Amino acid sequence: MTLRLSHIHKRFGDLYVLKDLNMNLEEHKLVCILGPSGCGKTTLLNIISGVIAPDQGEITGLTGKTISYLFQEPRLLPWKTAVQNIDFVLKDKLSQAEREILIKNYIDIVGLRGFEDYYPSQLSGGMKQRVAIVRAFAYPSDILLMDEPFKGLDLQLKTAVMQAFLNLWLMEKRSAIFVTHDIDEAVLLGEEIYILSGPPTSVKGMISNEVPHKQRNLSEDAMQSIEEQIYRLLNVHNLS
Repeated sequence: MTLRLSHIHKRFGDLYVLKDLNMNLEEHKLVCILGPSGCGKTTLLNIISGVIAPDQGEITGLTGKTISYLFQEPRLLPWKTAVQNIDFVLKDKLSQAEREILIKNYIDIVGLRGFEDYYPSQLSGGMKQRVAIVRAFAYPSDILLMDEPFKGLDLQLKTAVMQAFLNLWLMEKRSAIFVTHDIDEAVLLGEEIYILSGPPTSVKGMISNEVPHKQRNLSEDAMQSIEEQIYRLLNVHNLS
């Protein structure tokens, strides 16, 4: 079922964050919500997840759905190893044998074999975020929410972590919604890209990216065309 956000409004005191925001988020799609820093992207995810309520408006399509959340920071438990951090969210969900098979498979996919018994303090920033991605995917949710999960990583680490995430997502194509202010991230990952205005935030437009993920390259004409559409909606010029 499509997740529909209809006429969502949210303010904090005198600050009007979201104003008459409308979205139709298709099931099993990788949806990107792109907007400038401070425009209310995290607030929007918190409304979808039920952490906070909108002042006005309605969300439909969440009945009976479970949600997992991937944050900007890995938020790993420091006293547990990589495998134990993942296993922690699966207890009471699967048998021990099922958990071991699932975790091993995911660890291999994101390139962390050999680091299963490392503690967070022993892992690099990119490795910790990959563990966090596996943990979010391993949890049996219907919808995955991601709050700028690649922020703060240098280019090489970001590329590796984005590919690790994509490898997992392509296996099952779970409904996923991620927010970012990075246009390259949006173009490389998003199948539907919602462009937000600055606060008070509303939807300026939505662009479909139908280029298969395995064929996406920022130097390709089709990808550059999508970037140009985004820049036009944002009313800025591509200075690259």
